[in-house]
Amino acid sequence: MPGSELESMAANYARQAMKLDKQGSRSLAVIKYQRAIEILLKLCQIYPDQQSNPTYLKHIEAYSSRVRALQRQTSDSGKQEKSEKEPNEFILTEKPDVQWEDVVGLESAKKAVEESIIFPVKRADLFPLGWPRGILLFGPSGCGKTLLAAAVSSQIDATFFYVDAASIMSKWLGESEKNVSKLFSASRKAADNSKPAIIFIDEIDSMTSVQKEEVGGEIRARNQFLREMDSLVDKKKRLHIYVIGATNKPWNLDEAFIRRFQKRIMVPLPDSEARREMFEMYTRGLELGEDVDLKELAETTEGYSGSDIHDLCQAVQMKVVREFFETIENEDDTRKPRMLSLSDFQNVLENRKPSVTPYMLYNFQRWADEFKAH
Repeated sequence: MPGSELESMAANYARQAMKLDKQGSRSLAVIKYQRAIEILLKLCQIYPDQQSNPTYLKHIEAYSSRVRALQRQTSDSGKQEKSEKEPNEFILTEKPDVQWEDVVGLESAKKAVEESIIFPVKRADLFPLGWPRGILLFGPSGCGKTLLAAAVSSQIDATFFYVDAASIMSKWLGESEKNVSKLFSASRKAADNSKPAIIFIDEIDSMTSVQKEEVGGEIRARNQFLREMDSLVDKKKRLHIYVIGATNKPWNLDEAFIRRFQKRIMVPLPDSEARREMFEMYTRGLELGEDVDLKELAETTEGYSGSDIHDLCQAVQMKVVREFFETIENEDDTRKPRMLSLSDFQNVLENRKPSVTPYMLYNFQRWADEFKAH
């Protein structure tokens, strides 16, 4: 189907937005919603006669409405938020509402990030040789890279800067080089005030994957980014500024970028125990029947990402709610839907496959074998 890859990207951003929204991370959710809107608008422009366009427009309207609501909430609470009048503003300084325990599994990735960021912030005197300033998180989509970065920021009470690399490099936004400089200047200002700063760059491969069709502005923006990364290692000023890059396509990164990230950590699919914990977390507010065995579901869903499991639980709940609405005779019916059963999960699983293929996993592992650096 035309535009299926873009549609998949928009759906992924929307899932991430809803997950962050539910966790209370308003600013991060807004950015993800806006990215989904941008892609859906692009689909409508590229394929104006496609039958799916009315559906896309409904999603755009729903996401836009939610963005406005979240921005009002943030404004009312006195927090800094992206303004609708300033679409080029990408710096986010709201403290993410994500805790260390919210990141299920990923013990190896957690330890690597802890050694690189949390320990140096707590006791810089124990690192006479310095510490890594660039940390690359790579792996399948929906496995917790954004959550991990946000959780680290909360752990050290850092100023959190969120950057969508694809937006920075977009020719529609312009002034990419100036945006990069502005980002790092803001992070230095925060660190000068004795407060750690974390720059999280989503889709960092977008800054290098345009080389074949790039224009002068894109070259300058990328070179500016590399210069800024080099400037973080200052022997006189040991500021706590960290750049965390996330990518689902590490093989698109060129050598110059790979070198700047001293820590290169794979964020893998959840193992069986992590999947069980995720099922516990996502079904916490649902009514489960006695036959629902979360351990059995965890074993059945090998190869599923965290986002896949969230979507599975959501689909099961929607199935039961639909069944409820189809059986009620009037709107005044005060009954509740029945409990979710194991067969509900099994029925949905028959039509819902994991979003990560064995071939994709093979590519991640092959890149990790060559470039990983914990």
